[in-house]
Amino acid sequence: MLIVQKYGGSSVADTEGVYRVARKILNTYKSGNSVVAVVSAQGKTTDYLIKKSAEVAEEINKRELDVLLATGEQQSMSLLSMAIKELGGDAVSLTGNQAGICTDDNYGSARIKHINPERIKREIDDNRIVIVAGFQGINDIGDITTLGRGGSDTTAVALAAALKADRCDIYSDVDGIYTADPRIVKNASKLKEITYDEMLELASLGAKVLHNRSVEMAKRYNVRMMSGSSFTDSIGTYVKEKCEVEDLYVRGVAGDKDVAIVTVTDMEDKSGNIYKIFDILAKEKISVDIIAQSNNKLNKADISFTVKRSELKKSIKLITENLERLEAGGVVFADNCAKVSIVGAGMVNNPGVAATMFEAMYDENIKIHLISTSEIKISLVIDEDELETALNAVHRKFKLHLINEE
Repeated sequence: MLIVQKYGGSSVADTEGVYRVARKILNTYKSGNSVVAVVSAQGKTTDYLIKKSAEVAEEINKRELDVLLATGEQQSMSLLSMAIKELGGDAVSLTGNQAGICTDDNYGSARIKHINPERIKREIDDNRIVIVAGFQGINDIGDITTLGRGGSDTTAVALAAALKADRCDIYSDVDGIYTADPRIVKNASKLKEITYDEMLELASLGAKVLHNRSVEMAKRYNVRMMSGSSFTDSIGTYVKEKCEVEDLYVRGVAGDKDVAIVTVTDMEDKSGNIYKIFDILAKEKISVDIIAQSNNKLNKADISFTVKRSELKKSIKLITENLERLEAGGVVFADNCAKVSIVGAGMVNNPGVAATMFEAMYDENIKIHLISTSEIKISLVIDEDELETALNAVHRKFKLHLINEE
């Protein structure tokens, strides 16, 4: 088998961690598998490098920052390759460029355009373990680029797709995917498996075990993933197209505090005006999530929508500057919000799921500000200080603590 593995920064944070990962890779290799391992920068190295750049330049050049940040993963790949050799294995470390990862020129958040895996294949044919620096590639003019948040996960899945690997294992300090964040919901259950669509929703709704870009790519190229811990030998959670257990109509609960509500008030109730709001935001690359409209008797409408808190100030400024064009009376906001969501591919065929979720909110006297639904998710916007109570209430109401992971 050809297995691609990815190890996060916490897994290789120190010398002990580097050797622990090296032994894990060697054990996989000695079991008769070819191994390509993608590695992140050690611990808080990336944060440290960003801080150092800020000490030098008030306005940081994105191209130069990518050159700097890429060194973090290059340190990790070299150290890990050295450790494998010290333990008696044969390994070679490759930068994103050497691994054939070609990207666009969007410095700081580049997208992978294609991968030329010939160098990696040659090294595998020579019976070497290949260690690849995650989070980076090279653009058409030969500049180093970085892939942004979740970049090493994305690197691993993209390599697995290009190499037609049998599996892509994503290792971190979490031993799998749970029905809720176990730091908040103490009796959360570890899942044996989850579908791409369910994981993609959970990742976009606040679950931080896997990044949504990597899951989206795995779904597109049908890469079988496993999310597990580099600190234990326990089997993690498999992410795939279809799950064997079909009776779990709700598979997980997620919470997200990065939520703010913007409301455009007293707007003339014309469809063109609604279009104008979201066209203004889209042109500034501001993503909108939940949208709701309420009308009054004066042929006026209030349009509410959610954005990330980091984009709230800019959103308010844009709407305020365009109130006359929007034929609106004003704009108000709330930045003390959170989102609680349930996800499950079986929800569409199980009536009463929404009622059960609303009952959980009713039991705890939690006020709901906005609601969004799809075939596999229900999201509610509530007050931020009630998120933990809501997550536990919903998890308990759907009896997710009773899922048998064995």
